[in-house]
Amino acid sequence: MTTATEIAEAQNLTKAQTKAIVDSVFKEIASAAASGAETNIPGFGKFKVKQTAAREGRNPATGGTIKIAASKKLTFAPAKAVKDALNG
Repeated sequence: MTTATEIAEAQNLTKAQTKAIVDSVFKEIASAAASGAETNIPGFGKFKVKQTAAREGRNPATGGTIKIAASKKLTFAPAKAVKDALNG
């Protein structure tokens, strides 16, 4: 696993600068998702929002039927290079 220190050293940055950059990237992904936009990071993958419909489910404790509200979920689809690295 690559640490913030390794990234900082590889890019000739301080750990604080590296943390600020990573935090900024995640903030932008979250902001785009909140507005419903897709975020593509070339060579890594795509983050996009998926709408799920309301549905009925079961309460595992009682077995009774419950209504599960519609919701939005953030999904990730890895790029081919990432898939190949995982399965390669």
